[in-house]
Amino acid sequence: MYNTYLMIAIIDYGMGNLKSVQKAFQKVGADAVVTSKPVDLQEASGIVLPGVGAFRDCMANLSRLGFVDAVIRDVEKGKPYLGICLGLQILMSDSEEFGLTHGLDIIKGKVVRFPQSNLKVPHMGWNKVKIIRKPPVFDNIDDGQFFYFVHSYHVVCDDSAVVAAVTDYGYEFTSMIWKDNIMATQFHPEKSDKAGLLILKNFSHFVKHCQ
Repeated sequence: MYNTYLMIAIIDYGMGNLKSVQKAFQKVGADAVVTSKPVDLQEASGIVLPGVGAFRDCMANLSRLGFVDAVIRDVEKGKPYLGICLGLQILMSDSEEFGLTHGLDIIKGKVVRFPQSNLKVPHMGWNKVKIIRKPPVFDNIDDGQFFYFVHSYHVVCDDSAVVAAVTDYGYEFTSMIWKDNIMATQFHPEKSDKAGLLILKNFSHFVKHCQ
């Protein structure tokens, strides 16, 4: 059992608009704190890793600040984790963005770029999410709900059993994974109106349930 005080730590590694994620959590009544100190994760009941930008830079910053070992430790202990966009991708073993870069290797898989086609890259805007396995954060969310995406790369998991949802953009790609205490989305809940806020609310309820 973790601390009785429910606090969600939003990891600040110098990339992304973290305030928008924090404000979205606050809007649904959750106490979310932005932190750049790995030690704060020990006091947190749940972890959120949002992000935009390059995989390589993200991993370099997480390593420099000391978050790599802290995140892996807490996730392996069963602490609830929500990854958003890049926060999903860095869970993988490797990324091909700007050359091969190793990830956290918590989920076996790789990060690949959308191939050249008549579709614009980055994939940007609202798109439909097809639920394969319904994770706790999808409570009261219908199959086929639209969410907001901004990305040029997506994950390919070695084990299809961790795939929770897919989205079509020329072909179906993984738009959400779920494995035990780990849930991560390629789309941005904080930019996805009421359905996105519901995901954050459901995550806070999941964190509370894990106390």
